[in-house]
Amino acid sequence: MSKNQRTLAKKAAFHTHFFFRKFPALPYILKWLCISIIIGALVGTASAGFLQSLEWATNFRESHLWLIVFLPVAGFLIGLLYYYFGKDVEAGNNLLIDTIHEPKGIIPFKMAPFVYLGTMATHFFGGSAGREGTALQMAGAIADQLTKPFKLDRNERKILIISAIAAGFGSVFGTPLAGAVFGLEVFLIGRIRYNAIFPAFASAILADWATNLWNVKHTHYHIDFIPKLEFLPILYSILAGIAFGICAAAFSKIIHWAGSVFKSKIKYPPLRPVVGGVIIALAVFVMGTTRYIGLGVPVIVESFEKQLPLYYFALKMIFTIVTLSAGFKGGEVTPLFFIGATLGSALSLFIPLPFGLLVGMGFVAVFAGATNTPLACMLMGIELFGAESGVYVAIACVVSYLLSGHNSIYTQQKIGEAKNRRFENQQDKSVSDFL
Repeated sequence: MSKNQRTLAKKAAFHTHFFFRKFPALPYILKWLCISIIIGALVGTASAGFLQSLEWATNFRESHLWLIVFLPVAGFLIGLLYYYFGKDVEAGNNLLIDTIHEPKGIIPFKMAPFVYLGTMATHFFGGSAGREGTALQMAGAIADQLTKPFKLDRNERKILIISAIAAGFGSVFGTPLAGAVFGLEVFLIGRIRYNAIFPAFASAILADWATNLWNVKHTHYHIDFIPKLEFLPILYSILAGIAFGICAAAFSKIIHWAGSVFKSKIKYPPLRPVVGGVIIALAVFVMGTTRYIGLGVPVIVESFEKQLPLYYFALKMIFTIVTLSAGFKGGEVTPLFFIGATLGSALSLFIPLPFGLLVGMGFVAVFAGATNTPLACMLMGIELFGAESGVYVAIACVVSYLLSGHNSIYTQQKIGEAKNRRFENQQDKSVSDFL
């Protein structure tokens, strides 16, 4: 190298060093932008495939209702798969949360195909479950494979899993802002990890974009009328939030109790979904309706259009609790949307707010209470129903969050900031410690 070349190289190195000193966040941004692009593309594509296949499975089942007879058989096969080959990934979403708290071995990639197959079987044969759990587990399993290629350390791996959760949630529901905040607040009650804020938002937005590029359509909801922000509507919103919070706490407590009953009464795990499948199949044929199985999206849409009876939310809760506590795969969130929306619709018989607004409030508020993610649910309400509903949605989500106590569908959530003085000395304890 000549003298002039060495001089130019030194000048370039100096300018580069000066540039990065002036903009110290730039290396962090560039690194996580590259990782987020990969996460967004992979997770968004996985979510698109999952949503399309789930829609096909739902339509096929509704056209061939005799398939529900085989739900116990499907449950047995799911149980066998996880018992003999998937014990290390059986914890599902709780494994993702555990990994954020205490990163250990790389999440096995098999979590993605296992939960996909399990969820498809659950929906194809008539179980009552959601899709968020599957999306998050697929996203986490896919993203964690990037740990070694990018040589991520312990703290960076935590950010990686948070970003994966954000991408999975944002892409499967078409709500990237809510997805990003959900990833940031779901693992620690009362606190947000701000060092992951850029990767979480970037991954969620890019994953949602990738899903849309595959022409996957999300369900749209509309609230016809939103009243002026006055004292009485605010008071009624608080009352509704109390009901939503009690419902969220009840769902969380009962699903964990039902799971413990299945485990204590049936020692051989693959037989648990067989029993659950028999109960669900018999209930469907006795009642003569499939309104309470699957995702239940048509009923959610219907709840925005007319008042529904009070028992709808209770029946969906029972079907979902039996399905998931027995060992079938899927998420809890879409059933929680159903439960909250139909409860809101029924509450309009007693609370003088527009039933469409109560439905939208319940849609996100029961979810907020059951997952301890009020900020994500506020944003979800705004993304789904429009900014005009934002204050009412926020009131319902905050009240539900506070009234639900330290209960959660995710047992490995830890208490970052206690909701009340009773739990001030319980910080860093998991929800499972209070079950």
